[in-house]
Amino acid sequence: MKIKLSHGNGGAETSELIESIFMKYFQNEYARLEDAAVLPLNLQSGQRLAFTTDSFVVNPLFFPGGNIGRLSVCGTVNDLLTTGGNPLYLSASFIIEENTDTDIIDAAARSMREAADEAGVLIVTGDTKVIENGNNNNGGGLYINTAGVGIAGNASVYNIVAGDAILVSGNLGDHHACILSQRMGIQNNIQSDAAPITEIVNALVNSAIPVHCIRDVTRGGLATVLNEAANAAGLSAGIDENSLPVSDEVRGLCRILGLDPLYMGNEGKMMIVVPEQFADEALGIIIRSRYGENAALIGRFAEGNGVALNTKIGGKRKLPPLSGEGLPRIC
Repeated sequence: MKIKLSHGNGGAETSELIESIFMKYFQNEYARLEDAAVLPLNLQSGQRLAFTTDSFVVNPLFFPGGNIGRLSVCGTVNDLLTTGGNPLYLSASFIIEENTDTDIIDAAARSMREAADEAGVLIVTGDTKVIENGNNNNGGGLYINTAGVGIAGNASVYNIVAGDAILVSGNLGDHHACILSQRMGIQNNIQSDAAPITEIVNALVNSAIPVHCIRDVTRGGLATVLNEAANAAGLSAGIDENSLPVSDEVRGLCRILGLDPLYMGNEGKMMIVVPEQFADEALGIIIRSRYGENAALIGRFAEGNGVALNTKIGGKRKLPPLSGEGLPRIC
C-alpha cells in the first residue's frame, strides 16, 4: 500500500493506517486513541497526567482569524482539554524550509505566545530544523509540532452511556471553509474559529455537571468524531439536522461547492456529552462562556450502532466516517 493524501484526512483512511501499522507496534494500556493520553502521575493523590502532540502543516500559513502559530497552540491546548483537565505546558518545534522569510517565523511565534497567554499555558521547550526547499522556488515553508502536558480530568469516550445528550460548542465547518476559501481565491467574510476553549471546559468542570466526554471536532468533522465515539462506547448516535449550528456564509459556501458541514473541520469547537438531565444546564454554561455563543444540543446516544442524521424532511440519513481525500492541509 502506498500512502495517499487521504491517509491524513482524519477519517476512515487515517484510522486504517493507525490500526494497521502504528497500533501494531505501539499498543499498550495507555494508548486509547483519544485526543490526549491519560497517564499516572501521583499514585497517592490519584492525580493523572494528560499528554498530547500534534503537527501543523496548514496551507496557507496565514488566513482570516489566525495563522499556523495560533493554530498550533490552540489545537494542542484543546486536545488536552478533552480530558476535562487543565493544560499547563507546551513544547514548540519548528521545521523551516530554506528561503522562508524570518518575518513569517516572527509573526507565527508572536501569535503562539498570544494564544498561549490566552489559554493560560507556557511554552517551555522546543527544537528547530531547517530543510531544503521542497518546491525549488524562492519561497519557503513552515511546519510546527507542538506537544502538551497538563493535569487530566475524567472525561473520556468510554464514559458515554445510552441516553446521553450530545452538544456542540458552536458553528460547524468555519476553519475548513476559511482555508478552502483562501486556497480557491473565494472572497467572503468566513474566518477560522481557531481558539482555545479553556473557559468553556473550565466552566463545565467547575459546575456540578458530570461531563462524560469531550472531543475536539477537527479533521473529519463532527460525523467522523461521532462515529469514533459511538464505536468506542458500543452505541449508536442520532443527531437532528434542524439543530446543527452552521453560519449562513458557511452554509452558502457548502451549497455552491457541494460540501457537507458535518465533514468539515474546526479548530475551536468541541462535541460535549453529558447525561440527559444535565443537557439544558450544560448548554447554558457553554453559551455564556467565551467562544460558546452558538452552542447547540443536537442529539443523543442510544443502544445500537452507527450514526444517523434525522433530516429536515423527516427521513434518516446514515453518517459514515469521512472517506476520501477531503481538503488536505487544513491544520
